[in-house]
Amino acid sequence: MGKLATIDVALDEMLVNLAAIVLRLSEPEMTRTPEARHALAQSVHQYAVCAARSSDPRVHELKSQLEETLKPALRIVASNGVKVS
Repeated sequence: MGKLATIDVALDEMLVNLAAIVLRLSEPEMTRTPEARHALAQSVHQYAVCAARSSDPRVHELKSQLEETLKPALRIVASNGVKVS
């Protein structure tokens, strides 16, 4: 394996580890404030930029998972006209 391939593998492993950290930080109890949500969005965006050049499918799957954390959680407020708490 050439030096570049070795570096690519090492970078992919670093991206996998980084995604695990960001996923832990994306938990609702960690992102309650607008500032924390903004920081999470920046981290996910930066990860996506780095992941774009990776050929490792794990990195792309983790990118998708991270992007899902940015979507607002939907909740049902009424069902059949009855307010749900």
